[in-house]
Amino acid sequence: MQDDFFKYQAQTTPHPLAMEVSHAKGSYIYDKNGKAYLDFVAGVSACALGHSHPKILNAVKEQLDKYLHVMVYGEYIQKPAIELAKLLAKHLPEPLETTYLVNSGTEAIEGSIKLARRYTGRSEIIAAKNAYHGNTMGSLSLMDFEERKTPFLPLIPDVKHIEFNSESDLQHITEHTAAVILETIQGGAGFIEPRNDYLKKVQDRCNKVGAVFILDEIQPGIGRTGKLFGFEHYNCQPDVVVTGKGLGGGLPIGAFTTSKEMMLTLSDNPKLGHITTFGGNPVIAAAALATLKEITDSNLLEETVKKEQLIRKHLQHKHIKEIRGKGLMLAAILENSEITNEVILRAQDQGLILFWLLFEPKAIRITPPLTISNEEIIKGCKVITSILDSL
Repeated sequence: MQDDFFKYQAQTTPHPLAMEVSHAKGSYIYDKNGKAYLDFVAGVSACALGHSHPKILNAVKEQLDKYLHVMVYGEYIQKPAIELAKLLAKHLPEPLETTYLVNSGTEAIEGSIKLARRYTGRSEIIAAKNAYHGNTMGSLSLMDFEERKTPFLPLIPDVKHIEFNSESDLQHITEHTAAVILETIQGGAGFIEPRNDYLKKVQDRCNKVGAVFILDEIQPGIGRTGKLFGFEHYNCQPDVVVTGKGLGGGLPIGAFTTSKEMMLTLSDNPKLGHITTFGGNPVIAAAALATLKEITDSNLLEETVKKEQLIRKHLQHKHIKEIRGKGLMLAAILENSEITNEVILRAQDQGLILFWLLFEPKAIRITPPLTISNEEIIKGCKVITSILDSL
């Protein structure tokens, strides 16, 4: 199987971890030999309710018996997609009530860029330095990391960059700006939180000049920070909120939600201003609906806050310089990248799954399922600290 993996499947890096997965359940992934690995990554924040959650499996199985794909998005009335969009609207502030469902977070970013340009009639998009919004051409254009962009030039034009948390840079948001798009918490940069009401100040500046304020909640959204949406921590409200990852409960999904007035601009002049064949797929929408219901109907949000504190308590070590982030979107920052690499690779040998961040080489990603138990958290933290003790 490993030979076929390297021969027939496209590789994203020269040295993938290449663990052959047998099955996954709860907070654990099992390899072909039956070895259990405690998952502190959750599919890079995608498996919000862990692996093979019974409510997600039941929702998928029930929908499988009814119908799969029947028509391109937006033509037929399909109950799972409607109920999902309605539940999102219920938990978002007005006027964020209309959702466009797509296949991934990066596709939702693409749709939100088009929406902002169509709605404002402007072209300039402002993003943050060290941002990560995905890897399709539009999302890649929002990045300022030239090493990653240069091989694929030219990208979409009229993209400018500001420093995240820099109030002086807000002057660059002008009457020429179609949209400002930011991660609520910068992910690839090292889980950087907004400070000093920064997001509210961005919102106010956008309102002043008529720009669309887009927040990328693909990673911090759907309960990961201890609130359903990360922006609820930061005294602000976007014009467009983009979700993905954890929304699907382990299946591929993305969504962008805005006002009915704004979303209608994509439906005409031209018609089909944005279109997707499989967006809103009924099986995936059913899984997402089950995920969203479980998070909002349970005490998982409250527990996520407590679990953050438990991790911070048990991840204290001289080699850990700080722990950034909020809820179960955390990054342990070590002294250097060599120690980080050593810990991540040795942890897998010891049955603990950790991972890297894109732009911060000293960071260890800690984004376990929201359903992880206190005992499992302590167990995983002990593996990390024992490895650090041995260095």
